[in-house]
Amino acid sequence: MTDRAISGPSRPSLPVDPAVLVVAIGCGLLLAAGGTILPTFLTAGYLLQQLQIASFLGIIAAGATLVILLGHIDLSVPAAISAIAIVTTTIAGSQDPTLAALAIPIGLLTGALIGLINGIGVAFLRLPSMVWTLAMNSMLIGSVVFFTGGFKPRGLAPPLSVTLSLERSFGIPNAFLFWLVVMAAMFYLLHRTVYGKYLIAMGNSEKAVYLSGIRVRLVTTLTFVVAGVFTALGAILLAGYANQAYQGMGDPYMLPVITAVVIGGTAIMGGQGGYGGTIVGAIFITLLSSILSVLQMPEAFRQIVFGVIILAMLLIRGYKRSFR
Repeated sequence: MTDRAISGPSRPSLPVDPAVLVVAIGCGLLLAAGGTILPTFLTAGYLLQQLQIASFLGIIAAGATLVILLGHIDLSVPAAISAIAIVTTTIAGSQDPTLAALAIPIGLLTGALIGLINGIGVAFLRLPSMVWTLAMNSMLIGSVVFFTGGFKPRGLAPPLSVTLSLERSFGIPNAFLFWLVVMAAMFYLLHRTVYGKYLIAMGNSEKAVYLSGIRVRLVTTLTFVVAGVFTALGAILLAGYANQAYQGMGDPYMLPVITAVVIGGTAIMGGQGGYGGTIVGAIFITLLSSILSVLQMPEAFRQIVFGVIILAMLLIRGYKRSFR
């Protein structure tokens, strides 16, 4: 009996993940609702602004997508954003031109270092990623407060980050153009490299991948490092967008980042999904946040909405698995 016979007849697969299709339809509904609430919502200028804002979330969520595909979760993202932005702006504001020129590279290295520490804790110390990264988030918050003394940090955003986050080329926000580059890099990473294949396989069964001779600890650590770099890219762009860094800068991104990944079809337990869904999810979350802002909904209500969306997607996926 062949493997095909054992597994049963194959079913034709949809070209588009149903979860992504649902969220894409949701984006259309949000656009229609936004146009009804605010006449300028559907103008080119306003929509381009939404793409600009979605770019920051989408870039940060790229790293979260990799970690969740692996079957882990990174809860250190909010404090990491704040810490990296403060490090970058502090160095950019240095009186030494040579040191100031290294602000962005040092910011990226800071993100990679945070990812490395997360990776070591999860891959080598074998601690649950949720617990380790939550503790890392707490330590980073303490480090930021200690570094700033509880006051507003001094410094300025590097000129390149301001150019990428605020300015436009051919009428299109540079932040969105940069996000397109990140999209291309992510699709290549996940679909054209051996690392991408290992990542999906480990998300499905880390033990099976380990028994096949793959260095799973190295892959896990590398994933957290790459995620840290994506977080750093987002933090540097956010610093340029605000032209400053401040404590709590990353706090608004905890739930939106995870929500964008989960509603985009990436299974929270790993092994299923991709960045295409995260892209649509990031746009959906941005449009939803914009509508809630127009309606003057408080931040607490927005967090409730994001939490409900995550729970709803988890329940839907659990329901679907129970009938397979």
